[in-house]
Amino acid sequence: MTTLAAALAAGPVVLDGGLSTELESRGHDVTSALWSARLLRDDPAAVVAAHTAFAAAGAQVLTTASYQATFPGFAAAGIDAAEARSLMARSVRLAREGLAGHDGWVAGSVGPYGAFLADGSEYTGDYVESMSVDELRAFHRSRLAVLAEAGADVLACETLPAAAEVEALLTELDDLGVPAWLSLTAVTGADGVARTRRGERLDDVCAMARDVDAVLAVGVNCTDPAGVPAAVTAAAASQLPAVAYPNSGEVWDAATRSWTGRPGVGDVGGWLAAGARLVGGCCRVRPADVAAIASAVR
Repeated sequence: MTTLAAALAAGPVVLDGGLSTELESRGHDVTSALWSARLLRDDPAAVVAAHTAFAAAGAQVLTTASYQATFPGFAAAGIDAAEARSLMARSVRLAREGLAGHDGWVAGSVGPYGAFLADGSEYTGDYVESMSVDELRAFHRSRLAVLAEAGADVLACETLPAAAEVEALLTELDDLGVPAWLSLTAVTGADGVARTRRGERLDDVCAMARDVDAVLAVGVNCTDPAGVPAAVTAAAASQLPAVAYPNSGEVWDAATRSWTGRPGVGDVGGWLAAGARLVGGCCRVRPADVAAIASAVR
């Protein structure tokens, strides 16, 4: 296998979809604060089965069930540091099992601080008002190291809402020296400008990654598919390959506790034309959707 960086230089690469969505569709409860990370301990075979479904659909990169796996998050669930470390490492092994028989890479998912809070603040970034960059670095440091030591081919630092957290992760990744991508949650305004959830220009934030050798791609995830072309254009400021794995385009209605809107992966050809090179899906994107993305890439 070549490196993911070399593969991206050669052409587009297909990511998987919404792991928690797939697990939930198979009857598993992912409503706790640990989300899909609960199953690392309670039903690891289910995690492998979901990974396998995405690989069979054409995903070349499988993302671990560690998005919400943090030391303080596990501690709150009564899981000590030693077991937490073991479960994070297990997430890498399970994704590797899901790739069996397929060429590809395992991405160690690193969610934002807001994911640990489990209150939706990865879509607001409000916590950066009360946390310093050094505090965010300290929060992420140990998990990055565990996933790297467990053999993840790349670290997926994803759903980032603010420049401050990007700065924190870039500093840690520069020290760690392990390949990684960064993707932000972004919105595109009526003016056509893509911005982070904190209102910062996405092109300025993506450009922060330009001189960090460990970063092999930068872009967006868990955003509306319609906003992907503008976001990919903004990501080009980094002079790195662009990442794009939006959600299904549906919107969560907290009052009715249901999804509304028409699902669909969007215009994948448009993403590629805009310059996206690492493409897949996030929430509500299932293996059949990934198969459609893979077909568009081919």
